[in-house]
Amino acid sequence: MLLVTGLVLWWPTRWPPSLRIVLNRGLLRGLFDLHRTGGAVLGLLIAVSVATGAYMAWRPLGDFISAAMGQKPVKAPTIAKGTAQGPRLPLDELVARAQQVHPGQPIGYVAVPGKADRPVRVRFKLPDDPHPNGISSVWLHPVTGEVLAARKWQELDAGNGSVAVIFPLHTGELGGVVHEIVTALLGLALGGLGFSGIWLWWRRRRTAAEAARRSAAVARPSS
Repeated sequence: MLLVTGLVLWWPTRWPPSLRIVLNRGLLRGLFDLHRTGGAVLGLLIAVSVATGAYMAWRPLGDFISAAMGQKPVKAPTIAKGTAQGPRLPLDELVARAQQVHPGQPIGYVAVPGKADRPVRVRFKLPDDPHPNGISSVWLHPVTGEVLAARKWQELDAGNGSVAVIFPLHTGELGGVVHEIVTALLGLALGGLGFSGIWLWWRRRRTAAEAARRSAAVARPSS
């Protein structure tokens, strides 16, 4: 929202816009130009990180995309009632059974649910999976060790499968070290825009209050 409103406030009436930054006319003018021009230039790049983060944080977006493409979102398998009674198998044994599905492939993530009636999920990093932790998954029954489902990342619906690219795009791992450095700098720039925006707002309120006091003092009749 801040990026959108900032772009609206920056939008020039004449094109091409001026991207000039003046640093020799005081701190206030320099910071204003940096905030205004820097936000306009870097806004689109920062928006990529914001949009990808929002996509991963708000799962209904993925379901909406899958539904729009006529696909049914892939959900974790359910465990029949009454079959989850008894002690869970050791985690090492569950992982070993999952590795039988993808032998020799590195494990990127193991999700152990808090409730016994939900499956254990083991994620693998397959050679063609762009996700740094892998999203090719094997779900197992926590008590019996039965493999309930196994899906490679290409077999997921569009909304869930796209996370394989969106996550490394968000973190910068998709493009290697250069991309990671750019992503880190954009994060610092976003913080700088927030700080400079608050400071400029405070200075504007302070200046307006001082001007109002001076006007009131001038208008006050002398006794």
